[in-house]
Amino acid sequence: MYFCSMYTFAEENYLKAIYKLSELDTQAVSTNAIADLLQTKAASVTDMIKKLSDKRLLKYEKYKGVELTDKGKKIAIETVRKHRLWECFLYDKLKFGWDEVHEIAEQLEHIQSEVLVDKLDEFLEFPTHDPHGDPIPGKNGIVKKTNFILLSELELDKKAIMAGVVDHSSVFLQYLNKLEITLGIQVQLVERNEYDGSIEIQIQRKKLHLSKEVAKNILVKLK
Repeated sequence: MYFCSMYTFAEENYLKAIYKLSELDTQAVSTNAIADLLQTKAASVTDMIKKLSDKRLLKYEKYKGVELTDKGKKIAIETVRKHRLWECFLYDKLKFGWDEVHEIAEQLEHIQSEVLVDKLDEFLEFPTHDPHGDPIPGKNGIVKKTNFILLSELELDKKAIMAGVVDHSSVFLQYLNKLEITLGIQVQLVERNEYDGSIEIQIQRKKLHLSKEVAKNILVKLK
């Protein structure tokens, strides 16, 4: 089925951003967090929140942040599903790097053909996670919960598997490429610096020093 979306690309992007932020935190999402993620001004976020609130896609309470309504969450999950499936297609079939797929998928995610998306899912043999380790919502809108934790929260001497990233920017992913930190690699926390939160990890046969900022943007799964 093909239809014209009732919502603009910008509106879908905001709903998706709010959904992603709510995945990381169960509390209401702040306007500043949305502005940071979308790299825009707080005033622009406030204007869009009013529009989305008027369309009953989110609930907004001053000084408490925003929450998606059931309708808003449904649209957000559909957009996320398309985005992550397109990332799989670009990465697995067209051999783009994991640092290249996000921006292209941002454009493809707004295609409204349900038939195309279902065919894409089938063609890819129903992947469960995208190239960055994020879970792909099913056609029914259900998202499987993951038991990932931040690398910054890994206990000393514990071993884990690199399972995903929080930051999808090409700059961050290219940095991980240089360090040879990729999905599926074993990581062991060797040392934590209490002063600045930086850590030392063991991967393969080498040790790496990572800043707190880097460590809190890497997701791992305990072995």
